[in-house]
Amino acid sequence: MKNNSTFAKKVMKKNTLVELNIEKQNLFNNIKTLLNEARSSVVRNVNSTMVYTYFEIGRMIIEDEQQGNYRAEYGKKVLKELSEKLTKEFGRGFSFVNLSQMRQFYLIYSDRQIIQTVSEQLQISNNQNNTIHQTVSDELQVVEKYETLSRISLPNFTLSWSHYLLLMRIENPDERRFYEIESYQNNWSLRELQRQFDSALYERLALSRDKEGVKQLSEKGQIIEKPEDVLKTPCVLEFLGLPEKPQYSESDLEQKLIDKLETFMLELGKGFTFVGRQVRFTFDEQHFRVDLVFYNRFLQSFVLIDLKIGKLTHQDLGQMQMYVNYYDRFVRLEHENKTIGIILCKSKSDTLVEITLPEDNKQIFATKWQTILPSKEDLKRLIEK
Repeated sequence: MKNNSTFAKKVMKKNTLVELNIEKQNLFNNIKTLLNEARSSVVRNVNSTMVYTYFEIGRMIIEDEQQGNYRAEYGKKVLKELSEKLTKEFGRGFSFVNLSQMRQFYLIYSDRQIIQTVSEQLQISNNQNNTIHQTVSDELQVVEKYETLSRISLPNFTLSWSHYLLLMRIENPDERRFYEIESYQNNWSLRELQRQFDSALYERLALSRDKEGVKQLSEKGQIIEKPEDVLKTPCVLEFLGLPEKPQYSESDLEQKLIDKLETFMLELGKGFTFVGRQVRFTFDEQHFRVDLVFYNRFLQSFVLIDLKIGKLTHQDLGQMQMYVNYYDRFVRLEHENKTIGIILCKSKSDTLVEITLPEDNKQIFATKWQTILPSKEDLKRLIEK
């Protein structure tokens, strides 16, 4: 009995230590989460303050030019002198080029409604500025107050200065606004924004839309409400690093896509989650495999992708029709929408697709893929047609 009692005490002591360790870990995790959130908020606030400050500097430069009967040579001289003084006072970041960019930034984005100037909004109370030691909650209140004022009274700048430097190089205002919306909604890094622009995402989406749909891109970004909204013409896989010539198999292409799955999902668009590769299903003692299976949470439907390195055939379309039918009848749940099938092929005949598939087809699509960036000029000409 004594041995049993000792054993029970040891177990209780061990359980108590485990519970204490769990509580300590929970405390650490909670504090870690709070600090990470505070740090992220402060970083966002710093980036936001920088963008608004540069916008204000641009406004002041333009207003000074307007008061001084602006001439190009006079303006350059003013900026050079201003650059020298600001650099001497504040250090790097105020070169002639940088000040010219701030000026251009204001010219491009000044059509957004402003109630008060940025400098007025940035005057948070002296007590807050003079306080050296603030609690995290105090800092978050300052950030929240600033962000609230920004939403109410200032142009809605949601990205970093580096993002806006890239956006300002886009001449088409509708296209520029589209990339700004998509960068914010999808939390694109500067590198990802550059890739999406280089791959002509705006033009590729515009090709599958009417005039109203193209207008909507510039106002709301890419809205996924129906299956065809996920299509891009073409699908660009330049990130795979494959040569343009088809010297590889479909399994090679599939493996490359799996290796670069995150980038591939960004190329597919919003709301995609990965389900599996070579997903098998069986009936009549026959086994079939779908190359890639995704699920789109916006469409609430499975998306099946079949990879073809050659020209699309009617057999390929028939096979995808069978895959889609199986998923609709045996896999999808009652609350989910019908399955979507997409065949990525090297080349296709639109006539073949139209004749093979039903006239009211809204589930199966074929789109070309390529491993080099498309020509934006060629895509623009197609859009104009």
